[in-house]
Amino acid sequence: MVLGGVTFEGSSVGLLGHSDGDVVLHAIADALLGAAGLGDIGLHFPDTDPRYAGADSKDILRAVAEKLRAAGFEPVNVDATLLAEEPRIGPRREEMRAAIAEALGIEPACVNIKATTNEGLGFVGRREGLACLAVAAVKSCA
Repeated sequence: MVLGGVTFEGSSVGLLGHSDGDVVLHAIADALLGAAGLGDIGLHFPDTDPRYAGADSKDILRAVAEKLRAAGFEPVNVDATLLAEEPRIGPRREEMRAAIAEALGIEPACVNIKATTNEGLGFVGRREGLACLAVAAVKSCA
């Protein structure tokens, strides 16, 4: 399983997706595109396009940053909350922040990653999947 650009081995929860299924990077990509008024990840990287089958989500996030810059925006910061019973991200948080910052061309201090459990409730609590919510700020370079 890949989360925030980092591979987590041995988790009992796996992710299915057209790309590598990195729910954290996808949520961040959507937040950035939305903040710039550029639609969403499905518009730019549709799951019907075979070019994105198995794609590395860090490459998708880099492409999102390029699209932002081409439209006159610059990513400022991102904040993501992973909803998952496992894995515990604390030991890998700094690695995730660094991977996200590198993909976006911003400082790791401008990236925040946190997680919470669902206390056994819903599909997340039953360990049937994960969810991630993200917010992002962009500035106009025009």
